[in-house]
Amino acid sequence: MQLLHMNQMDQTKFCCSVCLDLLKDPVTIPCGHSYCMNCIKSFWDEEEKKKIYSCPQCRQTFTARPVLVKNTMLADLVEELKKTGLQAAPADHCYAGPEDVACDVCTGRKMKAFKSCLFCLASYCEKHLQPHYDVAPLKKHKLVEPSKKLQEKICSRHDEVMKMFCRTDQQSICYLCSVDEHKGHDTVSAAAERTERQRELEVSRQNIQQRIQDREKDVKLLQQEVEAINQSADQTVEHSEKIFTELIHLIQKRSSDVKQQIRSQQETEVSRVKELEEKLEQEITELKRKDAELKQLSHTEDHIQFLHNYPSLSALSESTDSSSINIRPLSYFEDVTAAVSEVRDKLQDILREEWTNISLTVTEVDVLLSDPPEPKTRAGFLKYSCEITLDPNTAKTILLLSEGNRKVTVMKQQQSYSDHPDRFTNRCQVLSRESLTRRCYWEVERKRRGVDVAVAYKNISRAGSGSECVFGCNDKSWALECNNNSYTFWYNNIQTPVSGPRSSRVGVYLDHRAGILSFYSVSETMTLLHRVQTTFTQPLYAGLWFHNYGDTAELIKLK
Repeated sequence: MQLLHMNQMDQTKFCCSVCLDLLKDPVTIPCGHSYCMNCIKSFWDEEEKKKIYSCPQCRQTFTARPVLVKNTMLADLVEELKKTGLQAAPADHCYAGPEDVACDVCTGRKMKAFKSCLFCLASYCEKHLQPHYDVAPLKKHKLVEPSKKLQEKICSRHDEVMKMFCRTDQQSICYLCSVDEHKGHDTVSAAAERTERQRELEVSRQNIQQRIQDREKDVKLLQQEVEAINQSADQTVEHSEKIFTELIHLIQKRSSDVKQQIRSQQETEVSRVKELEEKLEQEITELKRKDAELKQLSHTEDHIQFLHNYPSLSALSESTDSSSINIRPLSYFEDVTAAVSEVRDKLQDILREEWTNISLTVTEVDVLLSDPPEPKTRAGFLKYSCEITLDPNTAKTILLLSEGNRKVTVMKQQQSYSDHPDRFTNRCQVLSRESLTRRCYWEVERKRRGVDVAVAYKNISRAGSGSECVFGCNDKSWALECNNNSYTFWYNNIQTPVSGPRSSRVGVYLDHRAGILSFYSVSETMTLLHRVQTTFTQPLYAGLWFHNYGDTAELIKLK
């Protein structure tokens, strides 16, 4: 019965509150609490330097180190408990690991701390913390979550808890510091400073939360943009495939039509030739028969009979007119081949000319929320350099193009250009082959006197000499007039004087999307001459306008 009663007892009553294991050589100290002899010895050894010895549970202190005597009754009870096989060892997860805060009271293998006390500056496991809940003086202590940095809360100068804050020096201090080296400073309690910082923290959190909401909205917009891009790309691929398929079918239809036409004409012409051939064959047969009769008549010895038969045999039927047979050697359907070849060449030219525009239009798709700023150095501009060539089909007939259609010279004699609807008929102007729909930079080197460096829409008028054809004199073109002694900017027939260093080279920067057009004087440095901020509604083309015979300008290769 006694053993059964002991088994039903709370075995923790026989555990050391320091090691949390069954008591080993139990001793009872003056306050009545019991510990393993080695545990309490080790605990008091650590307090030896203070010459004050305390109870790990109730914190009662003793000025003289109590003499420890083994508690025989407890030792016998613990032995009886051991015989029952009961163990008081806590689970492994209750022990403190390298990253955990350990109980400062436990000896041997330490338990995890449950709380830290800011007054005691110690951390306690749940068992050793119990006196802070039971003992009246300990109940006033400030308990916080377990912390490894309790010593950081102690003033190294005065060995006191730092409960003040110096706003002047922005550091935590103890009360003695506030009347010592921080005397006269703006000091408040740590709690008051915390309250102030807490208000600032809340404002910061509100700002952060607002920024999070803003960014989440931006992310949602970008996600919608991705969906829109994918949808647009899919639709465009579908539509472009349909358009190219229709174009292929049209070409195939035209190919079939030409083939059918050729075969039909072939059949007609061959039939006509065969018919004529048959007539000639019949005439040959008739002539041969007539020749045989005449031959036989020539051998007739009877003169009367000869004269009687001759009139009827000598008459010939009407002969086929040989002049109607007009043979054209090697020139039957070859002209059709030439005509088809001409169509092919024109289609190739169109596809080559328009492909650049299509390609640039594709690469210009840009949904970035902001455009990069205009470059500040020539190296920065050169990152956007593009190779531009001039279109001979737009050049006035006295303009000679050379250097791969990058150089232009004004000649007195007409050049051998074919007629073309894109050609400027009266103004010494020329446009680039390439359309400009993105950020790009190019430079023009001029020689002799006046050249206008321009950009224009493709639908600028070409025929005539009115302002609708002249770069800078309409709302479809922008031009910088470069003379030896001055610069003038022209747009919509309004001129603006421009000041800047004279140079034979002009740089042009275009950001089509941002609506920026800038002209620079380029020498050892770059100087902005004029800048336009507008909205471009169509692709632009680089242009040149010449004033005098002999003037020359060249689009410089920058790459």
